[in-house]
Amino acid sequence: MGHVWVPEDRQAQIGRIWFNLAAFLIAVGLITHQPAPFVMAACLVTVIPIAWMWSRVALRGVTYEREFDTEYAFPGETVRMTIWVTNRKPLPLSWLEITDHVPTPLPLAGGELRPTHLPEMMQLNIVLSLRWYERVRRQYNLMCTKRGIYWLGPVTFRSGDIFTLFETQEDRPLRNRLVVYPQVWAFEELGWPSKDPFGDRKATQRLVEDPLRTRGVRDYYPEDGWRYVHWKATARRGELQVRMLEPTASPSLVMFLNIATFHYHWQGVIPDLLERLVSVTGSIAVWALDQKYKVGLVANGSFPLSDQPVCVPAGRSPGQRVILLEALAALGSVAMLPIHDLLQRESPRLPWGATIVMITAIVTDPLLAVMLQLRDAGRQVVLVSLSEELPVVPKGIIVYHLPSSSPVFQAFTTRYIDR
Repeated sequence: MGHVWVPEDRQAQIGRIWFNLAAFLIAVGLITHQPAPFVMAACLVTVIPIAWMWSRVALRGVTYEREFDTEYAFPGETVRMTIWVTNRKPLPLSWLEITDHVPTPLPLAGGELRPTHLPEMMQLNIVLSLRWYERVRRQYNLMCTKRGIYWLGPVTFRSGDIFTLFETQEDRPLRNRLVVYPQVWAFEELGWPSKDPFGDRKATQRLVEDPLRTRGVRDYYPEDGWRYVHWKATARRGELQVRMLEPTASPSLVMFLNIATFHYHWQGVIPDLLERLVSVTGSIAVWALDQKYKVGLVANGSFPLSDQPVCVPAGRSPGQRVILLEALAALGSVAMLPIHDLLQRESPRLPWGATIVMITAIVTDPLLAVMLQLRDAGRQVVLVSLSEELPVVPKGIIVYHLPSSSPVFQAFTTRYIDR
């Protein structure tokens, strides 16, 4: 809310001086019996209330709006921000100073932002004058240097009277969101085959039986597994009966992302490596959605102000791409629990027949043990390792190795991440 703001070092002193000067002129006029001091005192007594009232209403009817040419971008792209400042009253403003707050990872292209006391925030200053009912436009180009979900604002307004005797200041919680997705690469850039990178494509195209949807029973054959035996029907008929499962033609892919860049969380984080992990995950998600997969995400990181691991159910709706990329953009750098514990906890909840893709920079024995269990249970398991050394993986698990020397990472604009 607006209030008359009188700085102690300047405005209060000026106000007292003018009132004291008016009182002095009145005293001089009474002593000398001359009209001139009375006239000057009357002018002072008139100007000061007018200036004070002017400052009181200076910021009324002043609006501030931000517009972006896009609310979603990728690292290295530039977003044009248009700012509209409008004076919606008949009283002009001889000066108006606006202070906006811009996240540090969104610097101005060809402009300059000032530092602030707020962490990861810079200050954009705009100074202008407005006539009555005038609308002014300012344009800025924001460089997206790092993935994340950023909020611009709040905004501080300062203005005053035409005599600059009094000032008023107002803080407004005007915020706008800008999402910077992680870098996404095509499979050819990663050095992977674009056809069947996670196993035989024919296997994913055939109908997969859903164990949760039974459409009937039939007699048991020797090639049938014991897990499909329908024991209640067997008891009724006196012969082994198995369930006939309803098929589903929707292949699923669930990505497990390990955001840990060291074996122990207290060792810290390697920012470049974390960004590569997130970007590879985003690349897999985009490819899989283009191939008509149902795609889900499980990560041992969390969103800001949350203490739960990220979990996006598998889906292929039109909005699934945005949901997955926003989740990756907001993902923090602190691992909530070991990835092998999360994989073991979440794997029973996955859709039947889903391909499990593990993206990690740290390949541990407990993780390999859980992946081996899933493979033995009939799951399709893929390991994407960003470790420097090629991991030794049990047979039957597809492995992709992407060390930091991979050509795609050499071309990755790490300067945007470190800025």
